[in-house]
Amino acid sequence: MHIKKDDIVKVIAGKYKGKEGKILKVFLKTNRVIIEGVNLVKRHTRPDQKNPQGGIIEKEAAIHASNAMLVVNGTPTRVGTRILKDNSKERYSKKTGETVTKGK
Repeated sequence: MHIKKDDIVKVIAGKYKGKEGKILKVFLKTNRVIIEGVNLVKRHTRPDQKNPQGGIIEKEAAIHASNAMLVVNGTPTRVGTRILKDNSKERYSKKTGETVTKGK
């Protein structure tokens, strides 16, 4: 997958187009991601240990990974993978060619 947990991404399609946020969770099998502050849904919850009051809470729901684009140095960019001489992989920005580190 082109994006990983803790990456900053921009939503490029859908209701939340243009919003930026940090990736909280990645679901590899379904190719979906949860982005902080994006695709908020309301859930009716019963009282429990965490939430003794219960009621309606807002939480993030997953969106498809193809609708999110990695942000490098403030601009959205496509991501490529290249193999180094020691047979390790690294992600790089196709726009600038620079290496992308996790969380940036």
